[in-house]
Amino acid sequence: MQLEVRPDPSEVGRARRWARSRLAGTGIRADEPLAETLVLLVSELVTNAVVHTGCSAVLRLLLPGTEAGAAGTGEAEEATVRLEVEDASDRAPVPRWVDGDATGGRGLALVDGLADRWGWSREGAGKRIWCELDRDAVREDPTPAGGGCDGHGGEGGGGEGDGAVTYDGFAYEAV
Repeated sequence: MQLEVRPDPSEVGRARRWARSRLAGTGIRADEPLAETLVLLVSELVTNAVVHTGCSAVLRLLLPGTEAGAAGTGEAEEATVRLEVEDASDRAPVPRWVDGDATGGRGLALVDGLADRWGWSREGAGKRIWCELDRDAVREDPTPAGGGCDGHGGEGGGGEGDGAVTYDGFAYEAV
């Protein structure tokens, strides 16, 4: 499954809605922590692609219980979800460490803290950034053990409501 994303910040919301809509039929409920974490990771990686590169991007999801899913067995309980964002920029992704007053620059730190694995590779003239979530590894409080961002949470907002993802003591909810 893939979605072409234009180099426009308004596309980030469309990418989140698209990712949520793809969960149907995979055995992943829209209200479970994995779904909220996945949507937050989509938001961060698509934002990086469209804001920092100024290029179009392609968002891909490999979900359990789908023909293209990593598990292929329909056993969604133990499956891995893979998210990929490919863009035409040859600039490598660089995690930044910013102070508490900065309004941005924490996206890759969130990806590092929330994903079970992530990385990137050159693809033709551009690159592909990917991350994976193991369904059985997602906790109600996915606070990363490695800290992150000088003890501060990431970009975005959100409250302590249902579906919020916690990172370094701050709650975030992708909308």
